[in-house]
Amino acid sequence: PFGLKAMESLQELNPNKGTASNSQVMFLALHASGLTLIPVTIIAFRSGLGAQNPTDIFIPCMIATFAATMAAMFIVSFKQKINVFQPVILAWVGGISALITLLVLYVTKLNAQQAQSFSGVLSNGIILGIFFLIVLGGLYKKIDVFDAFVEGAKGGFETGVRIIPYIVGMLVAISMLRTSGTFDVIINGMKTLFAALGTDTRFVDGLPTALIKPMSGSGARGMMLDTMRTFGPDSFAGRLACILQGSSDTTFYVIAVYFGSVGIKNTRYSVGAMLLADLVGIITSIILCYLFFG
Repeated sequence: PFGLKAMESLQELNPNKGTASNSQVMFLALHASGLTLIPVTIIAFRSGLGAQNPTDIFIPCMIATFAATMAAMFIVSFKQKINVFQPVILAWVGGISALITLLVLYVTKLNAQQAQSFSGVLSNGIILGIFFLIVLGGLYKKIDVFDAFVEGAKGGFETGVRIIPYIVGMLVAISMLRTSGTFDVIINGMKTLFAALGTDTRFVDGLPTALIKPMSGSGARGMMLDTMRTFGPDSFAGRLACILQGSSDTTFYVIAVYFGSVGIKNTRYSVGAMLLADLVGIITSIILCYLFFG
């Protein structure tokens, strides 16, 4: 609901109502990169499937989604000729990047068991800290957190009704791709290619989640669950599928819903920029999975 409200506000400032403005493209690219603070749903699914440490994918998810978001910002900024080398932007991006770099360097010095243990402890601490900050922020601002949550849920229902036609269209397209066997052909082809190159092919089993994620969040969630059931929640492919699920959002779904809700038909270079950012998130996820889980 917040995102759709923001898109509606940007549309009011848009001089050409049928074409996406620079601000709308930037907003949607950042949104489609899917900056995930807490992958609660992924953790819950891992717990339900019996993962030994359901939260061990939290740190890799956080790093991968940050990389995808930064890629989206730089790609769109380059296209729109925005100077990102400004003190305020550099301070925020550089500071967060430095923290993540130090975290990765520290993890590389640990063995696999120590890395998983550290990731689980830090993940649980960050998640608990964020929830406490939300409650404390509401108390400080004298806001009834529960009433605010209920009010937001009402708005979410109204929004859900409005975007149903776009959701149905995307789900039909996803169903056609899955039932036609297209994904099986792609995955088998990639396995053959990487095996011929003499590289490790374990990551290929987790890629269906990444392939379907740009089109459908629910479809990608189904692929993630199927991967964990097939290979196990604590397997390399199972963990990679979880990290890929948390690294980005549903590009085509986001474009259909957000631009469709305000009547924009010319999306300009939105799709290309978002898919490129998704690719950065996928590559980062694979690297992190090897780094954290061997």
